[in-house]
Amino acid sequence: MIEAYLRANNMFVDYSEPQQERVYSSYLHLDLGDVVPCVSGPKRPHDRVPLKDMKDDWHSCLDSKVGFKGFAVPKETQEKVVKFLFKGEEPAELKHGSVVIAAITSCTNTSNPSVMLGAGLVAKKACELGLKVKPWVKTSLAPGSGVATKYLQESGLQKYLNEQGFNIVGYGCTTCIGNSGDLEKTVGDAITENDIVAAAVLSGNRNFEGRVHPLTRANYLASPPLVVAYAIAGTVNIDFDKEPIGVSKDGKDVYFRDIWPSNEEVAEVVQNSVLPEMFKSTYKAITTGNPVWNELAVAAEKLYSWDPTSTYIHEPPYFEGMTMDPPGPHGVKDAYCLLNFGNSITTDHISPAGSINRDSPAAKYLMERGVDSRQFNSYGSRRGNDEIMARGTFANIRILNKLLNGEVGPKTIHIPSGEKLTVFDAAMKYKSAGQDTIILAGDEYGSGSSRDWAAKGPMLLGVKAVIAKSFERIHRSNLVGMGIVPLCFKSGEDADTLGLTGHERYTIDLPSSVSDIRPGQDINVKTDTGKQFTCTVRFDTEVELAYFNHGGILQYVIRQLAAKQ
Repeated sequence: MIEAYLRANNMFVDYSEPQQERVYSSYLHLDLGDVVPCVSGPKRPHDRVPLKDMKDDWHSCLDSKVGFKGFAVPKETQEKVVKFLFKGEEPAELKHGSVVIAAITSCTNTSNPSVMLGAGLVAKKACELGLKVKPWVKTSLAPGSGVATKYLQESGLQKYLNEQGFNIVGYGCTTCIGNSGDLEKTVGDAITENDIVAAAVLSGNRNFEGRVHPLTRANYLASPPLVVAYAIAGTVNIDFDKEPIGVSKDGKDVYFRDIWPSNEEVAEVVQNSVLPEMFKSTYKAITTGNPVWNELAVAAEKLYSWDPTSTYIHEPPYFEGMTMDPPGPHGVKDAYCLLNFGNSITTDHISPAGSINRDSPAAKYLMERGVDSRQFNSYGSRRGNDEIMARGTFANIRILNKLLNGEVGPKTIHIPSGEKLTVFDAAMKYKSAGQDTIILAGDEYGSGSSRDWAAKGPMLLGVKAVIAKSFERIHRSNLVGMGIVPLCFKSGEDADTLGLTGHERYTIDLPSSVSDIRPGQDINVKTDTGKQFTCTVRFDTEVELAYFNHGGILQYVIRQLAAKQ
């Protein structure tokens, strides 16, 4: 089937057949000699750092102003050492760059036998030399497949991973989505009380601010073997080529090269340990489920029976007051700015999926319903409850809102009163007064993981439009799907160049008939201060205009289905 598909699309090359020159629209040249080991971080997955440059890059991050590659740590405090008693008993210390979380997570590379068994070989070599991960480093292993467990056990390498603390904790999203759980209290206290820039190293694919853990400001993505190596080293402030990662049981310095397996070693263990039967036996159970799942009681009704007391699943308000007639396009009249952002606001900033902060509106909602803080779980696990997800919108603890003049955190200024409130409380105050809100942003608004709640949440908060320099493609489409107008500043312009502070009121005039709106049309935006500017409305297709005319994609689909009855 694969060959037939490739042949039908002229993508299959059979070198036994006569060859013809193929013409492509673009060409990519890759010199394999330029490929070097890398990590990514400390705050974005596309900020790649060659391993040989890691120490220099780390010091640059400490020096640089707060941003995607900066922590603004004063020179005189960069080398400070914080000594404490781990669990009140064992002497321990932390520095800037100390690794406190090391996780082999369930993303795609944990289904790659070479890197998984490579991690096992690193652990084995470290154990044989007498190296051990410090107990205050929170370690975990969450394979992407049950097959990984089988070949790690078959190879005999799982026991070495266990000795280094990389025990199997489960299968599914863990540290990469913020599910690593709390750090041990003495570790957490040492970080917060001394303003330590602690690090996490994980084999995930996302490391946006606030996502991995509230207490790890530096988060680096690395291969599973590198995760083990950094866990043993205990710091990201190290040059693996020149500095030892530890001392052997014989008192000799041990270097990265001493625990790193060769390609031949990895190939041999893969050949001997990864067996076809492992895949067959694991995946044949997919369609049969498991006893716990199979024993769940299922009601016979076709319609879901909402439980009003559930804090996990709640009936959302998307269709309240909906009629069969589309409402038509909506403009924005005298809207307040809910948030004023810079560049690269990610979907993790907009709708965090990780842990629920104990001081957040979502936590208050749960506690009012008798849920203990130990049972908060994560936003990701409670995404079926719109009340919690609305309260979690813009609740990222690292979010930077220009209305707060440099203060970091999930709050904003309620413009009419001047009060500093949580974003949710400010949004509800605007909604209760019948006042629209908009968001100002820079480049790459909505980058990161595609996440429907990053559009649903703002809609529930009453946001009517987002004006940005540019949007991530999927998120822009999702905004349209939730009835929010995406607008782009003209080239060379943004909120700063136009002198917009976010304290203005904004009016966006859209035609009242969808037939009068064209994809990519220019729209005039007026403010109550007299400033006017032109934006491009980012309805990019006629289909998106149809969604907007219906108030969103959900309403569009429901009306289409109802019309067929």
